Amino acid sequence: MQFTFARIPAAVPYPPRFRFCRMERIEAMGDQIPSNSQEILSEDALKNYPKPLSPPLPALSQPIELSRAMSASSRSSLFSFSRSDIIFEDQWLMAVNKPAGVYCENVLSSIATLFTNSTQSETGSSSLELHLANRLDRDTSGLMLVTKSHKVAAKLVKAFTEHKVRKTYIAHCVGIAPKWEKITIKSGHGRSKYGVWRVYAASDVGKKLPGGSVVKDMETTIEVLSINGKERSIESSEERVLVVEERSVVGSDTADNSEKDEVLVRARPRSGRTHQIRLHCQYLGISILGDVKYEGVYERKGKIYQGHELHAESISFEHPITGLSVMFRAPLPSWASDQTDTSMNCIPNT
Repeated sequence: MQFTFARIPAAVPYPPRFRFCRMERIEAMGDQIPSNSQEILSEDALKNYPKPLSPPLPALSQPIELSRAMSASSRSSLFSFSRSDIIFEDQWLMAVNKPAGVYCENVLSSIATLFTNSTQSETGSSSLELHLANRLDRDTSGLMLVTKSHKVAAKLVKAFTEHKVRKTYIAHCVGIAPKWEKITIKSGHGRSKYGVWRVYAASDVGKKLPGGSVVKDMETTIEVLSINGKERSIESSEERVLVVEERSVVGSDTADNSEKDEVLVRARPRSGRTHQIRLHCQYLGISILGDVKYEGVYERKGKIYQGHELHAESISFEHPITGLSVMFRAPLPSWASDQTDTSMNCIPNT
């Protein structure tokens, strides 16, 4: 039986290491603009643009991120997808569990290889047109959706665009233990040309940034599951709402990392912006462990972290063909399951 596959982006087969190095170097530039650029703006001109409210890229992150990218490139090129990584599959789509430290394009190409090498199709279809319905950052583990036809892919893209797909994430953070149990944070999101993603004021949504991009809205609900391994009660229905209009002062203290608390949270993004949860955790003063790009701790209590501890826990949506409501969950990584047990068993309605 012959399979045909949709054209996969140029990153598959996975590009040579130098492409990742170049990408990470560009990101590592932060908000710096090359000295020979003709697009350097005067100080007066910059005053007319929205000001980012989250800090620039830490200098420490540049060499660390470059090293991680090179390691992930090698790891991804050797990655082999297994059927045990499939959480759900029907003739139209599949939900898979992506490991941390692997690029999502390699997951897709590995799935294609798995089906190509299969002696018998379980889909009953003579052709497959594989698409990534959603993407995860390199170091983020957990649920990804892969569709098997252009038609299904288009329907899921529409569902994502219209915010009809609900997702939850688990993040392992470090900072001063928050006084709130649940909070919804609303802000702007964007980046200038040659810049990195930053948090902007909610009132700046729709305004232009240097380079022509526009500040977009960003909203996340975050609830505390445990602090230092002790479960936090989530029975209270009280929920704080934070509309971002100024720089955060949370976590601006100089306390040693070893003195800060470990906070396990569940995040539910209401929008789908790049690095959304990572940015909002940083703004709230509880950066994700290992997330050096957004002030996360790189080394703690003698342990060096090779990536950030963020996991795509669940995804729910209306099946694009059957119309049935479906929800899938990915097994928790050890860093999450070790922190708490009972509060992880129930995913509240979004």
